[in-house]
Amino acid sequence: MTAANVYQQRPTTGAKAESSLHHADLASLVGKGRKNAGVTVREKKLLGHLTIRGDGHDAAFAAGVHKALGIELPGALQVIVKGETSLQWLGPDEWLLIVPSGEEFAAEQNLRAALGDLHIQIVNVSGGQQILELSGPNVRDVLMKSTSYDVHPDNFPVGKAVGTVFAKSQLVIRHTAQDTWELLIRRSFSDYWWLWLQDASAEFGLSVQA
Repeated sequence: MTAANVYQQRPTTGAKAESSLHHADLASLVGKGRKNAGVTVREKKLLGHLTIRGDGHDAAFAAGVHKALGIELPGALQVIVKGETSLQWLGPDEWLLIVPSGEEFAAEQNLRAALGDLHIQIVNVSGGQQILELSGPNVRDVLMKSTSYDVHPDNFPVGKAVGTVFAKSQLVIRHTAQDTWELLIRRSFSDYWWLWLQDASAEFGLSVQA
């Protein structure tokens, strides 16, 4: 294992943690949207986000990642989802690992142990970004309103993820299941995206899921 200083960044002393949309009180909106809404939004809050950098062409690196996570290293523009864990390609030498809340420290330790002395970088970026999950029959209509990227199923199948311009800013769109998409957003833009989605979804109906 490399001699990196790895430490637990999530408080274990009962300190209160709030998501970037805590002020919007989304929990109070559950069940209050239009019945049979075309779009449902769910805040996937306080998950563990880790960026992993290494040589994607190195078989030892790919094998180490698989050993630590049980997930194959995804190729260009791909995201692999396994239960509540996902691994996404960000660039030729960079990937994003998302794990359930509280599991990021153990995930980093496992990765460092499996990757040994390979030239790698692992950074906990949990506090800087979060995910909004969109599901329903009209999600693609909302996406087409918001981005110029082609989200037709032939071009954007399940398992694809891209960084692109969305509503005059930037984020990552992830197609995780049929009629289910995720927006990987910067924490500081959370309120902007929430307001945008309310407006863009108005004609189809918007509901909130806990």
